[in-house]
Amino acid sequence: MLLDSIRTQYDSLSKSEKKVALAVLEQPELAIAENITALAKKAEVSEPTVVRFCRAIGFDGWQAFKLKLAQGLALSPGTGDEAPMLEDMAADLVDKVCNRSINTLLDLRNSLDANAIEQALQVLGRANTIEFYGQGTSGIIAADAQHKFFRSGVPTVAYSDPHIHSIAASLLKKGDVVVAISQRGSSLSLLRSVQLARSSGAAIVVLAPSGTPLAELATVLIPIDLQFHTDPYTPISARLAHLVVIDILAVGLALRLSPERRKKMLNAQKALQKFDLQFDSFLQAP
Repeated sequence: MLLDSIRTQYDSLSKSEKKVALAVLEQPELAIAENITALAKKAEVSEPTVVRFCRAIGFDGWQAFKLKLAQGLALSPGTGDEAPMLEDMAADLVDKVCNRSINTLLDLRNSLDANAIEQALQVLGRANTIEFYGQGTSGIIAADAQHKFFRSGVPTVAYSDPHIHSIAASLLKKGDVVVAISQRGSSLSLLRSVQLARSSGAAIVVLAPSGTPLAELATVLIPIDLQFHTDPYTPISARLAHLVVIDILAVGLALRLSPERRKKMLNAQKALQKFDLQFDSFLQAP
């Protein structure tokens, strides 16, 4: 959602542009209803500053920004996004955690850049090897991605140890692809490995918030601009959004495989099913 993107990019804005950002975040509905003069007056800046703010976060001007903001608010889910509390009963937890996950996926669907997905699929479709880098929670996502992508027949590996992925990055070459995953986009060790991979000639697909240092290193950026809550349960929903993007890329790549590679994927699936049948027979044996 656009408001989440503004929050993510806030620190990179100038002092006067931050005033505009705060005015929009405080009352986004009024920003839509009012004209540029009213917003400038509310933020105590000039009208050209409002235009600079719009351009700083990726829009051509005020009208394009206002249209996108209106679309985002119209499509935003109506359910609450309350934080879990110590006194919550099980039913409360079910509602709150599920609502947060649902809201995250709806925000993702409404904001995900289809053109960026298409560009990423083109890069991944030409890859000689694909390496997934992530740390902490993002390391788990990288491991999940490796599990999904290796079935395509492309040599695929995931690294979550910063020492290991820095070494791996230095050994890459042109035609290889790194998928760098981060919820914050500012990990110094991950940035270093991605820089090494770029220097080695590899293409970089980034799943991270826009306007972050990691996003700046991307060959293809898939911006995931989500609002980060201050409670300790945020990774539940944030991780879910990244996992869904990985699923989209994995499915998209599988659909674009050559007939020969699709046949290999089918053979791999059959082999797994055969193994499961044999194991079931073993369990049923007297």
